[in-house]
Amino acid sequence: MKPVTLLNPKKLVFGKGCFEQFVSDIIAASYRRIFLVTFKEILPVLEASLQTIKDAGKEIDTDLSIIAEPSLDMYRKVLHKAQAFDADCIVGIGGGSVLDVAKLVAALLGNQQKIEDVFGINNLKSRSLPMICLPTTSGTGSEMSPNAIILDETDHLKKGIISPFLVPDASYIDPILTLTVPPSVTAATGLDALTHCIEAYTNKFAHPVVDHFALEGVRLIVQSLLSAYDDGRDIEARTDLALGSMYGGMCLGPVNTAAVHALSYPLGSTYKIAHGLSNALLLPYIMRYNLPAVVDKYASIALALGVESGPAPEQLAERGIEKISQLAQACNVPIKLSDIQIPESDLELLAKSAMTIERLLVNNPREITKKDALAIYQAAY
Repeated sequence: MKPVTLLNPKKLVFGKGCFEQFVSDIIAASYRRIFLVTFKEILPVLEASLQTIKDAGKEIDTDLSIIAEPSLDMYRKVLHKAQAFDADCIVGIGGGSVLDVAKLVAALLGNQQKIEDVFGINNLKSRSLPMICLPTTSGTGSEMSPNAIILDETDHLKKGIISPFLVPDASYIDPILTLTVPPSVTAATGLDALTHCIEAYTNKFAHPVVDHFALEGVRLIVQSLLSAYDDGRDIEARTDLALGSMYGGMCLGPVNTAAVHALSYPLGSTYKIAHGLSNALLLPYIMRYNLPAVVDKYASIALALGVESGPAPEQLAERGIEKISQLAQACNVPIKLSDIQIPESDLELLAKSAMTIERLLVNNPREITKKDALAIYQAAY
């Protein structure tokens, strides 16, 4: 068994109301010029606390420009704004897109490396600015991971930057910040977190240390997602969902994801389909493709999903996949590419694009060729 390295925030605070601890901590810290990347819908929740921070003598400049999955152009505009402000701390409060941009700004502001130099794994060599993340969705796990994803407009591909220097110094996971997330976003991001857990547990580089987080994440997400979808103010469901998402994020650094994410990236880069929705739609189809290679592991996932034990592993695994499909349908998540207006004539191009995501495909428990990727897209159509 190979060693495994877990790279988590130096400070992790989880629980209802912990946003107030963030406020106290940042007031007590030496930072003077705080650059905040967030989004306008959350501002009413933050307003009083941000004023408290300002009253304590801190300056805050706020960027609200990240309203969709980020591109290089979006990132550069935020970087220049933070540079002009002369920030000495970067804070991200938002979903995965907001957090990824905040992480990249913290890493590359004042850095001799440019973003084009750091695509891929371990190419980012340093970070000088402190970075704090507070998620407002339960899904991407960006607040826990060494990953950031961005669209490169030059070739229309979503690209990953993976480095220990992208792990936040501190993350505060407060379920209260997720209470106003719309049902559709709750569903898509929750199923994204479920995908993180399932792909971490079943990929080639799965590890017993990470398996614990992955299976517990599956259990928490499946027991809470529908409740949070039906009633966004259900704080107990929101708390369980946030914890499950956190566990999914903890899986991203040590073992990462696999083919579901690889095949979902072209949907985002080409059609602007939200990342969580892409993963949610493709997950059952890729699980069925992978099933022959990981029957026992999929059977274990089925048990974590709450499927009753008893049948042979193959049947148990199939019931688990079916339960995921049923959960997606109960949350009104599209289950076919045709449901989201993807042209059938483009499936060949999608398969070609997916095959460029080698860093994730290499993790998949069953080899995927371009022909296989096309067949998966066709099955999902």
